[in-house]
Amino acid sequence: MRVEFRLSGSGGQGLLLAGITLAEAAIHAGKNAVQTQSYGPEARGGSSKAEVVISDEEIDYPKATDPDFLLALTNDAYKTYGPMMAKGLIITDTSVTLDPAIKARTVALPILASAAEKVGKKVVANMVALGVLGGLSGVAPKEILKKAVVARVPKGTDELNVKALEVGLELALQSGMAPK
Repeated sequence: MRVEFRLSGSGGQGLLLAGITLAEAAIHAGKNAVQTQSYGPEARGGSSKAEVVISDEEIDYPKATDPDFLLALTNDAYKTYGPMMAKGLIITDTSVTLDPAIKARTVALPILASAAEKVGKKVVANMVALGVLGGLSGVAPKEILKKAVVARVPKGTDELNVKALEVGLELALQSGMAPK
């Protein structure tokens, strides 16, 4: 079983950290995982992309070639990567304008608003997104996801980031698309 993720948005949204944390959680769950990343020349505001490949087998190619999950937190990310989705699920923020020409299954969730309103800090939207991805993919149990978050986030922010993860897991459940 090989599961591919592409996390895309703009620089400064913390998606690279979310990708690293997802890969680490999968490893703690006994799977193989690799994570790659790229971003535009701008430090903040440019495009960013993290890819995570998780498998029960050895991973022979570290890039996502046909993602099972695309997270697109900006319109640009959706327009760039959405048309390439042949299978799988696109997860966007509700602020993203959906294009009817993109035929892949898509769910729009209030990731950015939930970070600001339910957690109280926009900066943890990446951990809300991680919760959504973890909840919809089932690649690692909730407790392992929490441990990976605590291991990766700056000391002193673990409670805030775990709360954001839980908000994301709840959004995944509410979407009706989470595995049973």
